[in-house]
Amino acid sequence: MTDDSSHRANDAELTRVSVIGLGTMGHGIAQTMALAGHSVRGYDEHPASRQSLVPRITANLRQMQALGIVEERSISDALGRITVGETEAEALDGAQFVTEAVSEDLSLKQALFERLETMVDPNTIVASNTSSYPMTEISVRMKRAERAIVTHWFNPPHIMPVVEVVPGERTSPETTQTVCDFLERIGKTPVRLNQEIPGFLVNRVQIAMFREIWDLWNRGVASAEDIDRAIRGSMGLRLAALGPLAVSDFAGWDVTSRVYQNLIPDLRSDHELPERILDLVRAKHYGAKTGQGVFEYPQESLDQRIADRDRTYLQLVQLVAQADGSDEENQSGD
Repeated sequence: MTDDSSHRANDAELTRVSVIGLGTMGHGIAQTMALAGHSVRGYDEHPASRQSLVPRITANLRQMQALGIVEERSISDALGRITVGETEAEALDGAQFVTEAVSEDLSLKQALFERLETMVDPNTIVASNTSSYPMTEISVRMKRAERAIVTHWFNPPHIMPVVEVVPGERTSPETTQTVCDFLERIGKTPVRLNQEIPGFLVNRVQIAMFREIWDLWNRGVASAEDIDRAIRGSMGLRLAALGPLAVSDFAGWDVTSRVYQNLIPDLRSDHELPERILDLVRAKHYGAKTGQGVFEYPQESLDQRIADRDRTYLQLVQLVAQADGSDEENQSGD
């Protein structure tokens, strides 16, 4: 892809960033960038999301402070770098890097990227936090799609280290490299995909696993509580410590391949949602956000349960980072 622009920004120049969509994902993305020293402008079409942005980020930072991850001064400095725009144009003014975290709707994202192109500098990088749509589809109406790319963060984005980086067919190599460098500089672990496929990497693996888990629950093989308990206390720990391919290396491919051959004919492989999941959706029991899913989430205790979840995530991330650091030290000493 040829680049006819006179200048392509490198990651060190991306000091003014914008986040469009300040809900579940957007506020954590804005927090991460502000904490890393960037000036952040945010916008959400919902006034409640705009008004609650700073309180939500403050609560996240206080939790990180309690675990010794950030200091008091870092909190005040980060909050001072965040501006909430009253209009989309205001939030995009002067942006060198834009991340959208709006609803997972292809037509909505296509319209947004077409609009973004007319509101920012020709060299401004525009990224989507989509969970499933390829950038080639999202950027179909853009004239300069070489600066458009997927950066798929994971919830909660201010905690989870990995961000999938997925270029589209027209994304330039310079844009991809700049974004990977930028993510590393703000403390994230970019994982660049070599192929653009729906759902990218992690969600495809996750959905494949969910299909079997949901089927086991639907058939009554085990209770919901026991399914979660079993996964957390076995493969959950192993995956966090090693990763799936390394786990198989330690198990032995002779054993793992035989188990695969024995089980694969009996695993669920159709494309239909289990009836119990359909029942939840029909009843609008969407989970924590509605107070009822597989489990109950009383409104009066929901904030505390989310805080408990995030604290556990933070502690696990710290533990894994310490283990990775020890491994690197051991390797360097060999």
